[in-house]
Amino acid sequence: MIDDSRRRFLTHFAGLGFGSTLLPGVLWGQMQQSAAQQITPEMLKAAIALAGLSLDEEEQKSMLDSVNRNLVSYEEVRNLHIPNDVSPPFHFSPLTPGMKVNSTREPLRFSSVNMKRPAKIEDCAYMSVAQLSRLLHTKQVTSTELTKMYLERLHRYNEKLNCVVTFLDEVALEQAKRADSEIASGKFRSPLHGIPWGAKDIMAVKGYKTTWGSDAFKDQQIDEESSVVVILREAGAVLLAKLATGELAGGDQWWGGQTKNPWNLEEGSSGSSAGPASATAAGCCAFAIGTETSGSILSPSGRCGVTGLRPTFGRVSRHGVMALSWTQDRLGPLCRSVEDTALVMSVIAKPDGQDMSVSTLPFNWNVHADIKKIRVGILQEAFDEVKDPALKAADAKAIAQVEGLGIRLVPVKMPEWKMDLNSFGVESAAFFDDFLRTGQYKKMTNPSRGGGFRNARAIPAVEYLQSQRARMMMMMELADATKDVDVYLVPANAGGGPPAGRGARDTTPPPPPAGEARRQQTALGRHFSMANSAGYPAISMPHGFKESGSPTAITFYARPFAEAELLAVAKAWQDASGFHTRHPAFTTTTSL
Repeated sequence: MIDDSRRRFLTHFAGLGFGSTLLPGVLWGQMQQSAAQQITPEMLKAAIALAGLSLDEEEQKSMLDSVNRNLVSYEEVRNLHIPNDVSPPFHFSPLTPGMKVNSTREPLRFSSVNMKRPAKIEDCAYMSVAQLSRLLHTKQVTSTELTKMYLERLHRYNEKLNCVVTFLDEVALEQAKRADSEIASGKFRSPLHGIPWGAKDIMAVKGYKTTWGSDAFKDQQIDEESSVVVILREAGAVLLAKLATGELAGGDQWWGGQTKNPWNLEEGSSGSSAGPASATAAGCCAFAIGTETSGSILSPSGRCGVTGLRPTFGRVSRHGVMALSWTQDRLGPLCRSVEDTALVMSVIAKPDGQDMSVSTLPFNWNVHADIKKIRVGILQEAFDEVKDPALKAADAKAIAQVEGLGIRLVPVKMPEWKMDLNSFGVESAAFFDDFLRTGQYKKMTNPSRGGGFRNARAIPAVEYLQSQRARMMMMMELADATKDVDVYLVPANAGGGPPAGRGARDTTPPPPPAGEARRQQTALGRHFSMANSAGYPAISMPHGFKESGSPTAITFYARPFAEAELLAVAKAWQDASGFHTRHPAFTTTTSL
């Protein structure tokens, strides 16, 4: 029931035409199902009940009149062509009131690397970006040599890995030729000049297909280009291929089949940055760019044993990239080492004038940072929940190695937040609205996934916005819980992504149990959901191996825009552990 003051408020705004904004998704869904031309009293009653309201007959009649008057304006919006790159005119920020960030731009400082050309060019396949950059800068190798080598490996191993959607051999060789000419003349654009890389296939490349991993978009060409593709081209990097993504950025299954984990070909690579993780792990590119809404960088990085950075929300432009959530989507690098991620971020982390959520805060990488001055914590309750003996042992060893660096780990306690805030399905439904209404979803590789777009139509607008206000409350609680640390350790969540036992995918995890059972949600699951929804940065790194031969992983998190501190601590641990220097046996320089 609602009190009289709220009833008068609802009735007043219904009369002004605003009451219909309470339930348009619900009512539109009912109209579609019944092929009705107007909202009927029965439809309105059902929608009111869904919204948890109680209105008398007079109030319902007033609201019904308003809703039907507004059907004309709804239809006008539906008939309007809205380009993919148009986002709502409001932009999410991971910052909460009182949160302090470093806004002073400082010089970038990377490791000094001395390299000699190996006897065989293919021995460069697993070199770090820093090592390859040094070889290029000293003119010991050419970008064309590296590009041909990586392309040959991509073609050779793709039959087993299924990680490539579109080979871009001609594009890559032309870009490599240009890079060689510029480097030979002394023009060095960036640390990535001449470095071959791969793009997840939800990033638009003009003149080539961007399939989003779905049969429904298998022939799609987008007449624009992802800002990151443009930024990397201007930095002199060489684009090798469009790499596989799970369908509509979910999982590792796409219209071409399943992308495989190079460490265990019986296993999928996880997703949805399935191709970027698989290709990088197999030494088929120097680095790749993936995307994440809810685990799609961290999870495949953990599964495939690469170093994957999910940056703070608002670090990297998403212009020209398929959207799942304008308030959660992020782009980030999948690499062989922590410092490689810093090198890539030093190039791509900047405003582009297109994605208005991108921050101007500087990315201040300093390889010489004193990690003992960085406050490091640990989510011990999550580590205590790990049951698998092998994972528990690997976690314990990693924690001991961090402490061996002279770091005192500060306990971090997660807030007892019980509300499920994974409501980005509403944003996905908006992006794919025309796709649903025209029935194109039936052409999907897995048509059942279209149900998410349908279901989101039943979420009233007011409830969605209220959930976003609750999201800010959660963010404030999380900020308070982590106020005494800059970086903190968390066990990998099923390889870095969704809860164990589920296929990692960039879609809402299963709804948590209702009532008292929800309180039993694990600290690990609760943290994953909260930190993801809050836009916190995290990095996944390999820290051991299962009996199956697949890697295991650990995750370091940081407060928003603290990537410099995050990567400094992560690099120090990674250098001590050395797991990132091991590679899948079948992708060595010998043929399959």
